[in-house]
Amino acid sequence: MSTLSEAWAYLTTAENWTGANGITTPTFDGGWRFAQDSIIALTLEHLWMSFAAVALAVVVALPLGVFLGHVRKGGAVTVVTSNVSRAVPTLALLTLFAASAIGFGNNAVILAAAIFAFPPILSNAFTGMADVDPDIREAALGQGMTRFQVATRVELPLAVPLIAAGLRTAAVQTVATVPLAALVAGGGMGVIINTGLATQRYGQVLAGAVLVAAVALVTDGVMARIQHAATAKPLREAAAATA
Repeated sequence: MSTLSEAWAYLTTAENWTGANGITTPTFDGGWRFAQDSIIALTLEHLWMSFAAVALAVVVALPLGVFLGHVRKGGAVTVVTSNVSRAVPTLALLTLFAASAIGFGNNAVILAAAIFAFPPILSNAFTGMADVDPDIREAALGQGMTRFQVATRVELPLAVPLIAAGLRTAAVQTVATVPLAALVAGGGMGVIINTGLATQRYGQVLAGAVLVAAVALVTDGVMARIQHAATAKPLREAAAATA
C-alpha cells in the first residue's frame, strides 16, 4: 500500500476520528485529558493550546505595542525584541521549558508558542499606532481631546487593520508550530505525526500533516473574516482603491 493510500485509509477510518474510548480519557490522578487516539480530541486540544498561546501573547504584546506606538518611542527596541523572538528556535525553547520547573506537557508548549506569537503582534501594533498621520493627531488635540482620548478614539481605530493582520499572522504561525508539542509529551495534532513516525506508518504522518495544514487554512480564513469585520468601511474602501 502506498503512502497516499495509507493516508486516505487513516483519514477515512471512523474509529480514528472518535477513538476507541471517546473524546476524553481519565488520568491517574483522577483528572482527564483529551484522548490520544482520536483526531477530533487531538484537534480540540490543538486549538485550545493555540488559543491559549495567542491569548497570552496578546496580553503582553498588544498593550506594549499600542503604548510604544502612541508615544513614538522604543521603535528600535521593538524591532530587536521581535527579531530575537523570531531567531530563537521554537524547538530549543520547548526543550528548555520542558527541562525546567514547568515540566513536560502542554504548559511548556503554550509558553514557547506564545513567545513565537509575540513578534507579529508587537510589531504590527507599534507600526499601526506610530504610522497614524501626525496632522490627524494634531487636529484631534486641537479639538480639545486629551492624549488618552487621541490614542483610544483616533489612533487605535486607524491602527486596527494592521493590528488585526498581526493577530492573523500570529494565529496561523501558532497553529502550524504547536505540532512540536508531541516532542515534549504534549498533545495536539502533532501526536498523529509523531506516532506515525514511531511506528513507521508514513501514511499516518502524511495524514497528520494534511490535517494540520487544513486547520491552519481554516484559522487563516476565520482570522481574515475577523480582520475584515474589524476594519471600518472607509478604511477598506481606501485600501481597495490603492491596491
